[in-house]
Amino acid sequence: MNENVLHKLKILAESAKYDVSCSSSGTVRRGKPGELGNTVGGWGICHSFAEDGRCISLLKIMLTNYCIYDCAYCVNRRTNDLPRATLSVSELVELTMEFYRRNYIEGLFLSSGVVRNPDYTMERLVRVAKDLRTIHRFNGYIHLKSIPGASRELVLEAGRYADRLSVNVEIPKEENLKLLAPEKDHKSVYAPMRYIQQGVLESAEERKKFRRAPRFAPAGQSTQMIVGATSETDKDILMLSSTLYQGSSMKRVYYSGYISVNTYDKRLPALKQPPLVRENRLYQADWLMRFYQFTAEEIVDDVHPNLDLEIDPKLAWALRHPEQFPVDVNRAEYETLLRVPGVGIKSARLIVASRRFSRLGYYELRKMGVVMKKARYFITCHELPQQTIHELTPQGVRSLLLPKPSGKRMDERQLVIDFGDV
Repeated sequence: MNENVLHKLKILAESAKYDVSCSSSGTVRRGKPGELGNTVGGWGICHSFAEDGRCISLLKIMLTNYCIYDCAYCVNRRTNDLPRATLSVSELVELTMEFYRRNYIEGLFLSSGVVRNPDYTMERLVRVAKDLRTIHRFNGYIHLKSIPGASRELVLEAGRYADRLSVNVEIPKEENLKLLAPEKDHKSVYAPMRYIQQGVLESAEERKKFRRAPRFAPAGQSTQMIVGATSETDKDILMLSSTLYQGSSMKRVYYSGYISVNTYDKRLPALKQPPLVRENRLYQADWLMRFYQFTAEEIVDDVHPNLDLEIDPKLAWALRHPEQFPVDVNRAEYETLLRVPGVGIKSARLIVASRRFSRLGYYELRKMGVVMKKARYFITCHELPQQTIHELTPQGVRSLLLPKPSGKRMDERQLVIDFGDV
């Protein structure tokens, strides 16, 4: 492989690392002598996950880290003094194919700084995807970052070759976006989102008439918001996420804890480390909206505009609504079971299926995966004579479920988002 291309790869892979919307695995275990493999994924390789749970390795790279914008929160801003590089379309296509032939990757995650204008940059991104599909017959996964302000024609062409398209909202409120990125506005972000949604809907209608019609961006679209760089509350963030999910093509909203890469800019907060706990809670709340039939208004409101950092959002909701409990697991509907802390989607389905044959007790619920440490205060069932939230009070239950302080301080980066028992 050409040494010049490898040098560009190192620079552009490093520049792309702050975009989290490729579903990076989030763990860091470097290779050690005598051990096999690592999760760091050098040379710009990140991990994404398919709907069936398979882990997919992607080449995560930028076409160029030159940019005409001077966004305060971005490491690649115009005024930063850092190594710059640009890959030609042919270089990036060849690089992707070489990595694929060596079985390093199964797909491509491609973004770019904006050079000249949005359409010029978007046209080059589309050419990469088009050449991979039509010339090299590449059938792997392709995720393209659509450039805010790009024309409808280019966005629709991109959807014919990419599996997923994404446009980053970055800052939830327009006034805060203008503060940190004066050259951007939400109109330029939401326009490509609408184009993608229209393309998905038109493709679905066409496939009803013609079975073999090509699919438009079959994996839908995603977006990303920066958390902690501006004054938005969790309510502001989740209300925007809820609105975006109402669009038929929005599959994921990613939340990225603000990383202080430009400490000299006084418009940005001085943070010692990213707000990882808050990021974790937002992902849990997002999961509740997508799979547990919660609305954003139930999770956050005017009285509680920010998520509780000590307990997960589902438990916080349950403690605020003791009148909803206890729930009889042998009679409650599936939707009601989903709201019980410690009961996940899989265990709720198992409860509904199993109770037709016998009454369920403590032992059966544990075997189904119910986290009884949480659920015991919110349910009643066969042979479970426990004190519920009413006897203990919400404050009492909260104190029992709060993590016990230990002598060894846990690093925030070791947090794991456990969605199975939210």
